[in-house]
Amino acid sequence: MDPSVPRPVETTIRTKLSQALNPEHLEVINESHMHAVPPGSESHFKVLVVSLQFEGLSLLQRHRLVNETLKEELSTCIHALSIQAKTPQQWSSNPSLAKSPPCMGGTRHDHTMAEKLKAGRD
Repeated sequence: MDPSVPRPVETTIRTKLSQALNPEHLEVINESHMHAVPPGSESHFKVLVVSLQFEGLSLLQRHRLVNETLKEELSTCIHALSIQAKTPQQWSSNPSLAKSPPCMGGTRHDHTMAEKLKAGRD
């Protein structure tokens, strides 16, 4: 992505997760381009958060913590959020980011979605 292009949603996600979870490692990846959305969209994200705050929490509790942190964005501008929430020990034993599953909805390769998007701009 072009670093000169403003990405306010991505910046907000990064800021809020950094402030709330003090992560040792944080990745915020905009995957909107993999979906049937206009170019430059910020609606589909994957986050990898490695934080000591996840120690002793179940995976569900970790996801709830991330979702609570991004509650406003999830209710307004984020359509999909994939979360990988790891403890530092988990991250050190397997420092990898899982691949996102393919979009099950319309994609830019789905001609009906392309037509709908085009119709929405006309």
